[in-house]
Amino acid sequence: MIRLAAVGDIHFGEDSAGTFAHHLTSVEEQADALLLAGDLTRHGLIEEAAVLTEELRGIEIPVVAVLGNHDYHSDAQVEVRSILEAEGVHVLEGQSVVLEIGGRTLGIAGTKGFGGGYAGACGSDFGEPEMKAFIRHTKSISSVLQARLEALQTDYRVALLHYSPVDETLAGEPLEIYPFLGSYLLAEAIDNAGADLVLHGHAHHGREEGTTPKGVAVRNVCQALLQRPYTVYGLGSSEGRTVVKSRAGARS
Repeated sequence: MIRLAAVGDIHFGEDSAGTFAHHLTSVEEQADALLLAGDLTRHGLIEEAAVLTEELRGIEIPVVAVLGNHDYHSDAQVEVRSILEAEGVHVLEGQSVVLEIGGRTLGIAGTKGFGGGYAGACGSDFGEPEMKAFIRHTKSISSVLQARLEALQTDYRVALLHYSPVDETLAGEPLEIYPFLGSYLLAEAIDNAGADLVLHGHAHHGREEGTTPKGVAVRNVCQALLQRPYTVYGLGSSEGRTVVKSRAGARS
């Protein structure tokens, strides 16, 4: 079984030094890779990203991440990404990475995602230029995500996002903000391409478990929701189908 430690929305600030590293001292014993589902920083500052890289230094398993809306706030997302990549983190925005784990291959396609809403209550690229740009941005991101998943010829495929592809994992959030928490277009892309697991963050008051319309497992790994430094998900096979199992991982 491939074991994935996952967490989102860790919101690192300049004062966060020492708050994460001690939880990672045994992560190699619990997981084969660490996945970070966006909002790695509070305000998208270079200094905040530098503090986080110190916490990640020395981890001996692959670390794969996407950025979130907080990481874009200061318009320094390129620099934030570069700082993380200099420490060996695979930062994905419309890209994918293939990991070899225990004789099996794991493909991870990653993107921040974006908003727009869900079936029956979603925006469309009609009307004002600003509305068209909003929805077309999500369409473009979703199209790239689908292409990257389709291109992965691996034993398992994971979609790593910040925004949610389904409204099921948003239950508990105010309905009024659903369009700003994700989009059904992301789920369409995942279902069209196929995947074994989707991980996302962003919904602090949502719920952990959901599925896409075609049955792909979706997990909200926002740290504030799960109340632990990370959760471990196992990917394995049973009777010809992929099984996703979770266990607590490190406790706060």
